Amino acid sequence: MNKTEQLIETPSDSAGAVAGSSSAASSFDPRTDLAAAVELAGRTLAAVRPEQYDAPTPCEEFDVRRLSSHLVAVVRRISVIGRGEDPFSVPSFADEVADGAWAQAWVAGAREVAQVWADPGVLGRQLRLPMGVLPGAAAAAVYTHELTVHTWDLARATGQEPDWDSALIERVMGVVRRALPAETRGGRIPFAEVVAVDPEAPAIDRLVAWAGRMP
Repeated sequence: MNKTEQLIETPSDSAGAVAGSSSAASSFDPRTDLAAAVELAGRTLAAVRPEQYDAPTPCEEFDVRRLSSHLVAVVRRISVIGRGEDPFSVPSFADEVADGAWAQAWVAGAREVAQVWADPGVLGRQLRLPMGVLPGAAAAAVYTHELTVHTWDLARATGQEPDWDSALIERVMGVVRRALPAETRGGRIPFAEVVAVDPEAPAIDRLVAWAGRMP
């Protein structure tokens, strides 16, 4: 189970905040941000070089190899969730994918996400995430955050500078700040303390700092 998914073990409070934040922005289709996050993660993954596989990442338990495997698992899980199936049917790592084949596996996973989430009705359905049951619109926001933070992890570890969409990140932060309060870190909330950054810092720096990363 990845860290974003672990935010909420009982969906009564924080999950409601996620859903409420998503509903408040109901004029915007969160699938647009999800698709953009999938595309950027895929481009970043495709640029990883073999000599970087053992490099550490800002996500302390993952090196580049393990993070790449995890990302493939995440994109597969997004499709399973969109179909209303059991998210735990997808392992947290794509261990069967050989080193260097993650980008190819990503293409197939991204195509399936696009197909599954093409139906606008998915946004109003109650979907099962590892964190609890949420409307599809909230689930899209949760996984946009998951992919964005891990794309930053991978980019930082491999010397890449993706073209971050600041408007997308600001929308994600509107959800995450409610689902992941600054004062509840530790225990059930497996994130480090919020890292202080300049309020005028780039949106991506503020997003990862809220997740406990050092920009």
